[in-house]
Amino acid sequence: MDPLAGIIGACVIASWSYGLIRDTGAILLDRIPDNQLARNLRQTIESDGSTLTDLHLWRLGPGHLGAIVSVCPKESCTADYYRAKLARFRSLSHITIEIGPPPSTRAVPA
Repeated sequence: MDPLAGIIGACVIASWSYGLIRDTGAILLDRIPDNQLARNLRQTIESDGSTLTDLHLWRLGPGHLGAIVSVCPKESCTADYYRAKLARFRSLSHITIEIGPPPSTRAVPA
């Protein structure tokens, strides 16, 4: 019975280890935790003609996500405008919004 208990214990620990490696690997490789939320964020930001240039989502805790959103607005808009648009996403607990220049004022390489 002792060898059988040891084998069962090793299988349980190996299963837990695999889950831990899978979850931490996704965090370390900066994998987006919720692809559907990322698509919805993109649609919300770009609904007025703005361009979402960069999006980073990461898990802060159970049911809480942080986001860094880089936007090139179609018109002159503030971060508060985009923060209000994203207020409907209750799982976003911390949002950083970066506003780039509108497309008409960007420098064109020579």
